[in-house]
This record gives sequence, C-alpha cells and structure tokens, in this order.
Amino acid sequence: MTQKQAEMGLNTESVKPHAVLIPLPFQGHINPMLQVAKILHSKGFHITFVNTEFNHKRLLKSRGANALDGLPDFQFETIPDGLPPTDVDDTPEINSLCDSTSKNCLVPFLNLVAKLNQYASSGLNPPVSCIFSDRAMSFSVKAAEEFSIPVVLLCAMSACWYLGVSRYHSLIYKDLASIKDESYLTNEHLDEDWVPGMKSLRLRELPSFFHLTDPNDPFMEFIMAEVGRASKASAIILNTFDELECNVLNNLSSTSPPIYTMGPLHMLVNQIPQNNLVSFGTNLWKEDTGCLQWLESKEPRSVLYVNFGSTTVMSGHQILEFAWGLANSKKSFLWIIRPDLFEGDSGILLSEFVNETKNRGLVASWCPQEQVLSHHSIVGYLTHCGWNSTMENLSCGVPMVCWPFFADNQVACKLACSEWGIGMEIDTNVKRDEVTNLVNELMEGEKGKEMKQKAMEWKKKAEDATGPNGSSYMNWDKLIKEVLLK
Repeated sequence: MTQKQAEMGLNTESVKPHAVLIPLPFQGHINPMLQVAKILHSKGFHITFVNTEFNHKRLLKSRGANALDGLPDFQFETIPDGLPPTDVDDTPEINSLCDSTSKNCLVPFLNLVAKLNQYASSGLNPPVSCIFSDRAMSFSVKAAEEFSIPVVLLCAMSACWYLGVSRYHSLIYKDLASIKDESYLTNEHLDEDWVPGMKSLRLRELPSFFHLTDPNDPFMEFIMAEVGRASKASAIILNTFDELECNVLNNLSSTSPPIYTMGPLHMLVNQIPQNNLVSFGTNLWKEDTGCLQWLESKEPRSVLYVNFGSTTVMSGHQILEFAWGLANSKKSFLWIIRPDLFEGDSGILLSEFVNETKNRGLVASWCPQEQVLSHHSIVGYLTHCGWNSTMENLSCGVPMVCWPFFADNQVACKLACSEWGIGMEIDTNVKRDEVTNLVNELMEGEKGKEMKQKAMEWKKKAEDATGPNGSSYMNWDKLIKEVLLK
C-alpha cells in the first residue's frame, strides 16, 4: 500500500474500492470521463470503464486492436446503446442517441454491475463500490439506488452551463410563455437577461435547447427528466476551477447534491507519476500525428490552430467562408477537418483552397489536440468553444477566435469573450472578411496581445488550482473522503 493510499484511507490491493464509470457516448464526454478514471486509478481505485458497443468498435478501429485490453485493475466493458446498427464511421444523431440511452441503457447497465459483483465473489475483481456517470446518463442514479452505493455525476460543461440547466424547469416555462413562434428566436427577445447568478448572460447564450418553441419536443422531455434524476445523485463534479467561475459557483454552493470543482482534469492527469495509463485514449478518429512534425518547421507563435470539434456540422457555404477567410489572411494555419464536418460536396472548391494555401497551411483529419495547443508555434485557436477544448486551450495560455455551434458552446464563448478576456466572437452568419479581420487582429493586433496576456494569466491560475494544495487538487481528496469512502 502506497503512502498516498494510506493517507486517503484506501485498503490493500485485494479490497480496492471499485469505481464503474460510464460516459455519454460522444467524443467530448468520453474524454473527461476517462480522465476522471485515470485520476481515481492513481488514488488506488479499481476501474471499470463502460463504452457503448458502437463506440468500442470505433475506438478499436481508430486506436488499434489492442487499445482496450486494459490492465488487471483498469478494465473496459460495453453495453448496447439501443440504436439500430450503423456504419462504424457514422456519428450518431445527438437527440436520437440521448433518447435511446435514457430509455434502453439502464437494464444492461444493471446487468453489468451485477456481473461485476458476481466476479467479486470469485475474487476476479473487487465488488463495485461507486458509480461515476455523465450527467446526461442519469439512469445511473437508479442503478446506484439498486445496489445501495454512491453515484457521482460528471458535468462535462461549465459551472455556468450547469447552473442554467439545473434551473431548466423554471426557465423553460418562462421561455415558452414568451416565445410564440420562430421569429422570436431572431429578434431582441434573445438579448434579455434570464438567469439569476449568471451575470449578463442572455437567452441567446444559454444552451441551444433553451430556444425550443414546442413544449412537447422529445429533447425537452429528456432534459427535464435528466435534471430531476440528477438531483438525487450523491455528488456532482465539474471540470472547472474555483477562480474561473467564482460568481456562478457561489450561487451553487448551497445547492444539493454537493458540487466539487475538479478541473482542468487533463492537467491533473498529466501530474500522475509513472502513468502506465498514458496509452489509454478515447479518440474516435485516427490521429494524424504528422501535423506535429509540420508544426516543428514553423516559427514560434506563427500558426493558427483551427478545429470545430467532434460534433459541429457546417454547410458547404460556411466552410467555404472559413476557408477563404483563412486564405485571405495570408497566415499559417493547421486546420482539422473531420470526414463528417460539413454537408454536401465542397471538394472542388476546397481543393482550390488547399492549392492556394499549400505553402502555409495544413489540413488534417484529427490530431492530438493537447500536444498541438501546447506547441510553441501555436499563436491562437479558431474554435467552436466546446468545453474540453476551452479548458485545454486555457491551460496552454492561447487566445481564441470563437464560432459557437450548439449546446454549451454559446455559454463558453460568452465566458471567453466577456468574462475572461481571451476571445473574440465570429458572427453566426460567418463571412470571410470577418474571419480574415479577426485572425489578423488575433495574430498581429493590440487586441490579440491583450488576449494573450490574459490567457497567460488564466494559465497560471489553472496551474495553481491543479497544483499541490490547489482547490481542484484538494477537492479530489475531499470527494473520496466525504462521498466515496464515508
């Protein structure tokens, strides 16, 4: 037993606490849950990480046949997602997948936990002692009740987003009472302030599902059910840190269940000594590591990184406006374009763009993002403002040009641009001239210099939060003592 395990009150190898973790089966939710699993493992927990069967196949395809073999005390299991079989390269539609997991995953998950407990009676693994699940997989609360064990929900978005969603019931009724038709979504109605405790946050910056006009929309029912079940969890953990969202966290401090700030998660994972889990990854697309060699050929602070995440889908017009905005800036860039990033066929025009920018630009299909953002050649990030990307970017001290797409992206964009001072927003109706102007301002202008200074200040604060005696570092120990092993 290590000194750390002794300090945390963990037992010997044969009776380790056993955590079962299940993420929402999307790229941006799998990553932080795996980071949680690695941190728990470093603190002496036996880990079972649960993917859907579909994503298990995708991970094996992108990372290799042995990628999920695991270790004796870090195992991977699967359950079905309830959707009809599809091509392994297809990304499931979000609403359909959320609806299916909420209706179909509880029974196979219960069966899995029961199976693990049966294995425990044979000494194959410790009995399951706690569950960690995504906040949007809150059927796990029912499973935890069934086995009389604690359940912790991971909110993979900001504290600001969490506060808005936790008040979804009251907000959505107010929203629906005043939104009569689609025209209300394009006028000044969306500029009203709505949520107490969320300074200057307007309806347009709340998650996109707040803008629904049909009270019987299935996704609205899904969110309201998730909010209700989440209130019965043992604890909520957030991938943020105290100073980053202090005002919102103050408003959440008296809520139930208790909330623990644990981020940036990837910075805590990077501190794990002798990390034998470093090869465990969750990228659903094969990484093109050749882009790292390309970055090595570039001058310091000379390359714009462009990536719109794992779920953004653009029209052909939008992607062409971004493409020619980048081309007209005459700046070097690394652009990640997933195979399913845009609708339709813009291949011919994109080939013209690639030819125009071949001496200063590189297009890749996916990349090791944390390594890219921390590379000395990167000067800025053109992003959709997904929360994982925002946290990774902030921890590297990189300013942003923001084009939020959906869900929590608008909230993160608002925080980056108005609260933290590290971002500039591109209009939803993207125009190439605006892209060019903002890229040049970020890379050469006074605003860009100011954002870089602010970004470096936030990087230092993130390092403090995740360092020894930092708030996020200490909160892990508190969670284990106060919730998991009490």
